[in-house]
Amino acid sequence: MDNNQLDEHIIENKELNIWEALIPVVILVGLLAFNVSVFGDNALSGSNQFILLLGGAVAAMVGFRNKVSYESMIEEVGNNFKSTAGALLILLMVGALAAAWLISGIIPSMVYYGLQILNPTIFFPATVIICAIISIATGSSWTTSATVGIALVGIGTALGLSAGMTAGAVISGAYFGDKMSPLSDTTNLAPAMAGAKLFDHIKYMSLTTIPSIVVTLIIFTILGLTQTTTGIADNTAILSAIDEAFNISGWLFLVPVMVIVLIIKKTNFFFY
Repeated sequence: MDNNQLDEHIIENKELNIWEALIPVVILVGLLAFNVSVFGDNALSGSNQFILLLGGAVAAMVGFRNKVSYESMIEEVGNNFKSTAGALLILLMVGALAAAWLISGIIPSMVYYGLQILNPTIFFPATVIICAIISIATGSSWTTSATVGIALVGIGTALGLSAGMTAGAVISGAYFGDKMSPLSDTTNLAPAMAGAKLFDHIKYMSLTTIPSIVVTLIIFTILGLTQTTTGIADNTAILSAIDEAFNISGWLFLVPVMVIVLIIKKTNFFFY
């Protein structure tokens, strides 16, 4: 045996059982629940971050109890940061992209032209499709629901259609686009944490998501054909407000079209 082997310091970590591994998780969930119950919405202002640090401290104590060195913990934390760095950078760029599209009028143009193609008979399936397209382009179901979704619910109510059904059509389209968009935060984070490729993740999600949206469109089409409208969809005020606040032009659609082309080509400098 040579000197290098004699100088080696062998550390045998104790194997954790399932109950020990669950200790940090249970404590973290309990502390977060208590924190939200005490501070309510103000918990997001800073107290939740303190609870997360306490959860990390509990996990460290469990590690120390099982003979895991501090250096090993820091190294694993660093490795986890490295594995998610690409996704985190994409999330930052997606946030900037969505804001730029909103300010420049791209998203308002989508809403503007989308609202003009609505017809009472195809209102529900058209709502699903419009929200899906906008959500794919922006990568955000919340942005879609909070912008065009609210406008569509208002138009559906003016037509005498069920606000619940219209909201369901909005959410269905928005969540479909959010899951299928390479710009979505959750769609990027999931493969990053699992060590998979982004487009492989989207490909396998499509096996369940596409049949779901097809069934949804069929159901909403049937509902649209059986519903009777009692009002008139007056979206003039909404269209005028959008037109006054933004520079609406069909040329703006060149930007999302370029993004879609880059997505299809799987351009390496844009996605990992």
